Amino acid sequence: MATVREKGYSHWDGRLVERRLPWWPITRTGIQLSFRKKRFKVLFSGAFIPAFVFLVGLYISERLEDFKAFIQGSDRLLNIGPKYFSTYFTNDGLLFLIVLVLAYGAGGLIADDLKHNSLQLYFSRPLGKKDYLVGKMSVIAFFVLVFSAVPGLVLIVFKLVFAGSFKFFLQYPWLPLSVIGFSALLTVFLAFYVLLMSSLSKNSRYVFILIFGTYIFSNVLFGILQSIFKTPYMALFSVPANLQQAGAFVFGQKLPHAVPAVWSFAVLAAICGLSAVMLNRKIRSVEVIK
Repeated sequence: MATVREKGYSHWDGRLVERRLPWWPITRTGIQLSFRKKRFKVLFSGAFIPAFVFLVGLYISERLEDFKAFIQGSDRLLNIGPKYFSTYFTNDGLLFLIVLVLAYGAGGLIADDLKHNSLQLYFSRPLGKKDYLVGKMSVIAFFVLVFSAVPGLVLIVFKLVFAGSFKFFLQYPWLPLSVIGFSALLTVFLAFYVLLMSSLSKNSRYVFILIFGTYIFSNVLFGILQSIFKTPYMALFSVPANLQQAGAFVFGQKLPHAVPAVWSFAVLAAICGLSAVMLNRKIRSVEVIK
């Protein structure tokens, strides 16, 4: 007579060890997936063009005599100071490229999880909602800082190298803090902005349109309202205009629009606040109760 054996479950008696950075695998995977996308590497490389152009400008500014025949009447453009760095951070080209990189490379950060019902798997592990959001935001922070803080600090270093002295740093010792400060502001805003858009759809293509389209449409709306009401306060409806206002203030430059900078900071903060509320509700609805 055959022996009947009962198959049961073996219990694990070990101790669960929590990681110090539980969000890091999310960040690492998000960055890797971005670079696996078709043509993303080309787009990523192209976003360094503004930094390269401004680096060339630094070199020419220290060799004006050698390039005098090519820059007649343009000497003022190469007057290196806080305005030069403010122009780098707030020029339409750089902001456009950063948003384009984020829309294409990070648009699916939450949308893909919603599409594949992955949130339940995330929260079934020792991972909290805060860790999940920090992991996703860190992906965006990586790309923003690579195109803002890193080039900005590198430009300062090369300015000192080309000049062969620390005179520039002694003249503007606060400039590195402005570079880091505005980069941090840009990172926080774009992290909330991109994740909000990513949580509104399960289709990453629609998210791309939302991120990029909202950014562009806000500027178009500003132009339309400006032509109707003839007031600079319509700039508050434009995402890039508010970022440029904030950037000019951080670098101590004249504001591009005759609107107090505090209003632009308030608009950016309001968008971040709205994004935080929406993300909390969106993720709470699927969070696993432990």
